[in-house]
Amino acid sequence: MYTVLVVVQVFVAVSLVGLILVQHGKGADAGAAFGAGASGTVFGSRGSANFLSRATAALATVFFVVSLSLAYLVNDAKTELSVVEQAAQDEQAAGAVIPEAAEPAVDETPSIPEQ
Repeated sequence: MYTVLVVVQVFVAVSLVGLILVQHGKGADAGAAFGAGASGTVFGSRGSANFLSRATAALATVFFVVSLSLAYLVNDAKTELSVVEQAAQDEQAAGAVIPEAAEPAVDETPSIPEQ
């Protein structure tokens, strides 16, 4: 399940980047107002903007849903031990001796007598 979701996530991410790069900016519509031939395109003069923006919104929604699903799956498999506790447990299982925490050093600097 995890592998399938990761593959879908990568595919959606690459598709989303491609769709965003294909879209024209707001300034590109100014040329169509002066007869730049945009009305002769496959989607018509305004159809491509609606199609591309809806496709981008749909892919973004799928991206967020898959991201949340992956986060849920990873969090569900998480152990309750911290990384330090897990390392200590692994060392104890291997038979290693874990040294105790060292006592804090006492400040032994000589004091300067007051004059």
